[in-house]
Amino acid sequence: MSDKHTYKKIEIIGSSPNSIEDAINNAIAECSKTLHHLEWFEVVDTRGHIVNNEVAHYQVTLKIGMRIQSDN
Repeated sequence: MSDKHTYKKIEIIGSSPNSIEDAINNAIAECSKTLHHLEWFEVVDTRGHIVNNEVAHYQVTLKIGMRIQSDN
């Protein structure tokens, strides 16, 4: 096993009617279904939808860092 790692960073958007935290968790859960070796996330943008003067929906843009698997 090498002590050198290479990483890739992608941008995704998670959403939830409940909270920012749920939006983050939903995004990571969906991402982990098809991507492997997820290592970290950064919140780069937060926004929401207002209905009848109340928050109706949260959207959170994340950058997800993943380790690229080496054959070595």
